[in-house]
Amino acid sequence: MAPHADQDDTADPKNPVHKADAEQAVEPKVAAEQAVDPKVAAAIAAAEAAGPASGESVRVDSWIWAVRLIKTRSLGASACKGGHVRVNGQNVKPSHSLRVGDEVRLRHEGRERIVIVKRLIRKRVGAPVAVQCYVDNSPPPPPREAVAPIGIRDRGTGRPTKRDRRELERLRGIMGGGTGRPGGH
Repeated sequence: MAPHADQDDTADPKNPVHKADAEQAVEPKVAAEQAVDPKVAAAIAAAEAAGPASGESVRVDSWIWAVRLIKTRSLGASACKGGHVRVNGQNVKPSHSLRVGDEVRLRHEGRERIVIVKRLIRKRVGAPVAVQCYVDNSPPPPPREAVAPIGIRDRGTGRPTKRDRRELERLRGIMGGGTGRPGGH
């Protein structure tokens, strides 16, 4: 049956031309909200559901573990106790409550991580979801130095002599001074 002159065919959801126009109008909004993989979005939703309710807080040791900055929660607690975790410039105890927008500085494995809290979570989540919970302002990690094969000795050559050991230390830079001799004589 043909539409009447007074009927508007734009309201027909089965019409492919108008359906495409409607999808294009909605698509930019959806793309802005979900610029991540659907699986990651589902995991983020699950993490938010398991997160603290409004007004509740999350402990700093638990949060740095949950967002995978530290391998275990007990390591997070010991890092806090050792003065390796700072929140907004102050050393904190493991039980310190975090809020969205706090700056967390963590010294771990010879590197300082500087992150700003975007989302509070309690349970440990996968790496793609964890990255969504903070903004990483850390300096890039130092480049890994190529280890020279100087320390590798041929099989069967035996124990290195004192002279060999000193040459190895000088080449590796352990002695420092430049002469390679203790005391600089």
